[in-house]
Amino acid sequence: MKFPFQFQIFGHHYYWHFIFETLAFFIGIRLYYFQKRKIQDPISEIDRLYILIGAMIGALLGSRIIAMLENPSEITHQTLLIFYQNKTVAGGFLGGLFGVEIIKKSIGVKIASGDVYVIPIIVALFIGRMGCFSMGIAEPTFGNETTLFTGMNLGDGLSRHPLALYEMGFMLVLFIFFIFFKLLKTKLLFNGDRFKLFMVLYFLYRFSVEFIKPYHSLYLHLSSIQWSSLFIFGYYWKFLLRLKNLKRE
Repeated sequence: MKFPFQFQIFGHHYYWHFIFETLAFFIGIRLYYFQKRKIQDPISEIDRLYILIGAMIGALLGSRIIAMLENPSEITHQTLLIFYQNKTVAGGFLGGLFGVEIIKKSIGVKIASGDVYVIPIIVALFIGRMGCFSMGIAEPTFGNETTLFTGMNLGDGLSRHPLALYEMGFMLVLFIFFIFFKLLKTKLLFNGDRFKLFMVLYFLYRFSVEFIKPYHSLYLHLSSIQWSSLFIFGYYWKFLLRLKNLKRE
């Protein structure tokens, strides 16, 4: 395989990454509306729209800010263009969470709103990571060198961890988990718990996988994504405590 994957139209070369990103967004939105039709949503259409806008604005900012912090030594050399071009999914989730909570407080919505987004997010992430994989080392989703059988030449002649493929596999596991695992249908789980569980599991994965990729320490030898993960674990500590007690029962 030759990275990055490209196709040609009228003599011009284009990256497949853009196609996969567009598909991820389109399919994720369509799947969200499909999921929404299957539930009796206690949140009004207009409030859902406000919440979605808050999530998008928060994700836009959060993805850029956390990406900027991934390389602390380059912060002073940031330009507006570089700030906008660099982004990370983990930062998008963190920023989106803040955006949603701010909007919900401003419009007076106290009902959990995240469960309906879980499956669409998982599917969109799976498709989006196909685009990341297609870029090889041109996209910062490659890992360190490895002698494991999973190692791949992503364009620089070295055998590396293909982190985009790892995340696609993890998304597949999460998809099966949230669709079929019986515990998730129990009445002991409250509205909003599925989204919280997704966030905890995803950030647990991102915290762990940072150790097998080239990363820059932000503080105490942890990257900005790892600090974001620790924030999520702290933010949902009450849920994690309740989940732990649920397992004992």
